[in-house]
Amino acid sequence: MRRTFSGHGASRGNALGRARIRLPHALEVSEEHIRADAVEAELARLHEAIAQVRGELRGLRERLHGALAHEVGEFLDLHALLLDDPELLQGLDELIRQGRYSADYALRLHRDRLAAVFQGMDDAYFRSRIEDLDHVVGRLHAALHSHEAELQGVAGEILVTDNVAPSELAQLQSQGVLAVITAGGSMLSHSAILARSLHLPLVVGAPEALQQINDGDVVAVDGAGGHVVVEPNAADLRAYRGRVREERRERKQLHRLRREPTRTVDGVDIRLYANAESREDVAESHALGAAGIGLYRTEFLFLQREGLPDEEEQFHAYRDAVLGMTGRMVTIRTLDLGADKSDRSGLTLPREPNPAMGCRGVRLSLANEDVFVSQLRAILRASGYGPLRILVPMVTERAEILAVAGLITRVARDLRSEGHEIAEHIPLGAMIEVPAAAIALPTFIGAVDFISVGTNDLTQYLLAADRNNEALGELYHPLHPAMMRLLRNVIRTAKARRKPVAVCGEMAGDPAFTALLLALGLEELSLHPGTLLEVRRAIRALDLGHLRAQAPALLRARDRAGIEKWLAAAQP
Repeated sequence: MRRTFSGHGASRGNALGRARIRLPHALEVSEEHIRADAVEAELARLHEAIAQVRGELRGLRERLHGALAHEVGEFLDLHALLLDDPELLQGLDELIRQGRYSADYALRLHRDRLAAVFQGMDDAYFRSRIEDLDHVVGRLHAALHSHEAELQGVAGEILVTDNVAPSELAQLQSQGVLAVITAGGSMLSHSAILARSLHLPLVVGAPEALQQINDGDVVAVDGAGGHVVVEPNAADLRAYRGRVREERRERKQLHRLRREPTRTVDGVDIRLYANAESREDVAESHALGAAGIGLYRTEFLFLQREGLPDEEEQFHAYRDAVLGMTGRMVTIRTLDLGADKSDRSGLTLPREPNPAMGCRGVRLSLANEDVFVSQLRAILRASGYGPLRILVPMVTERAEILAVAGLITRVARDLRSEGHEIAEHIPLGAMIEVPAAAIALPTFIGAVDFISVGTNDLTQYLLAADRNNEALGELYHPLHPAMMRLLRNVIRTAKARRKPVAVCGEMAGDPAFTALLLALGLEELSLHPGTLLEVRRAIRALDLGHLRAQAPALLRARDRAGIEKWLAAAQP
């Protein structure tokens, strides 16, 4: 029988396939005790399962490349850290040794204990970590019974579930899963961001779909509109085929834009840079006609390894990025570990009380000067091969920029004395992702050469809403009057001092926000290569003069609805 459901379209695209239902994770394990002489064998079974899951996560991490490695890898790293958590491991061992519980029941008991602790915390960040705990526990439970965890999918299927982790999406797509429908989730979650990068249709916030769709039902998904049709009729199938034809036509049109200028209707050129972290990303960005690399992430060299990368390894990576852009500017961001990106070298603090506001970004670099100097040496050596500039993350105040500038001066002097060829001047920039830096920008704008705004972190810090907390999905959104005013002030301050300013967060890669960013004064954007052509198309349809004239009305909006109304009117 035909039924329809509506959610939120989180990732565009259309799919038609058979439903695969995955019910919310719950360990339905009955209480089971073991004999005293079976304790050691049960512990061995548990430890073997833990080792197996570690291997699974490591294998998944190694198969990821480019920007995908950044988006998915940080979640795999977090899950790997959970497996090394002494509180988790010791608690399981004690339940088996002292309570003589089976490994399965010990896993269920300890999961419930830890979840209760997380739920009782005032900090939303820790409450949201229950989902990560459940993913790890689910993998362990699967390993105890020698079958794969919940990542299995079948070609031609559409997954219907309560929620999906970013670490699952890439593998599901590789297995041929056509689309995902979730009961919960947010359009701005990491999973949604990754789904858009993968071009995997995703509909979130559709609880009725999980309750009423059955395994094997034929389902049509409209990832743009958030519409789901179960057992579609002839009219639905015609509409689906029409959307697919339109998708193909759109892809052909976008392909033709690879060599076209990024220019508004009234003749203003906008610079589109790409975010990258690998040779593949750099090659794709070059082929798509990016003006340069606006954000080259360096932390990928530090993740999922026991030791730190040396100067030579870093130098070769940065040099190859510069060579790959053939004379176009490459912006290398210094190490941005911390928060949800932790390494295994011991450089970060894995058990910080509030890692999102802890020792991360430039704070971590300045606290580990030897590591930072090694990275700066590698970056400066790469500057001898083409245009390069340095971007410093998580800046809060002028003193941090001056400290970095001082180190660069010292490193440059040492390198020249050693006979290395480096650029005469290497521009230094600050990432504006902390409200304090945005507000105090006039106090240190003279100490930098350019500005890049990280809207993802800036939004969550400004609104006190963790972007990984699904319960705050409606609150965590950049279309807030405070965000509009803060962005406008940052852009205005930079332009008054003739300093280039760009946005490199998720807003930059969403064509729905392009008109807004241009109206606020931006003329540079840095985004995922996968959305570059879509944003170029959006820019080529806009009249910049008209948008700038409408900016006062945008800034007068008193709520998100008012900003969305302005955006709707701004579309050509």
